[in-house]
Amino acid sequence: MKILVETSARHVHVTQEALETLFGKGAELTNKKDLSQPGQFLCFEKVTVVGPKGELTCSILGPVRPACQIEVSFTDARKLGIVPPVRESGDVAGTPACKLIGPKGEVELTEGVIVAKRHIHFDTKTAEDNGFKDKQIVSVAVGGEGRKLVFGDVVVRVSDRFAPAMHIDTDEANAAGVAGNVEGEIIV
Repeated sequence: MKILVETSARHVHVTQEALETLFGKGAELTNKKDLSQPGQFLCFEKVTVVGPKGELTCSILGPVRPACQIEVSFTDARKLGIVPPVRESGDVAGTPACKLIGPKGEVELTEGVIVAKRHIHFDTKTAEDNGFKDKQIVSVAVGGEGRKLVFGDVVVRVSDRFAPAMHIDTDEANAAGVAGNVEGEIIV
């Protein structure tokens, strides 16, 4: 089966409380561009993520979430001086800490930095029609000329809130020689 493969650059998810600390009381996220996943959007708002050895500017993705989460590549993590685990989005318990700096304030996080596990989003109907189950592990072949590779350990995530797409980080995209959105082939 073919699947859209999107490169997900480093980004931050924030709670409403963190948003207001960073951008001021009553702050709201401003939609710059809708993303492929329904209801998700790139924001105009950006923050500085500070680690023990360095800092990075990161865009915020909306809407607000129940917990703050910073998704970086391993290259980004080295610049920050952080060694994050590979985790599914939302699984931040026990992950490294960092500081977020916005124009109106700072937030010291005690956890939240991850390298996102490569994953495929499927809506329930598409998953059922093609024989995929939530949390199933598959492989996906992708790659540009001379850089083709197969990504293993790709977790399938199924929800009525999703649209079919695979997400990889910038390190993974660079390894496969791909930029932007490309097509991959799921290997079960």
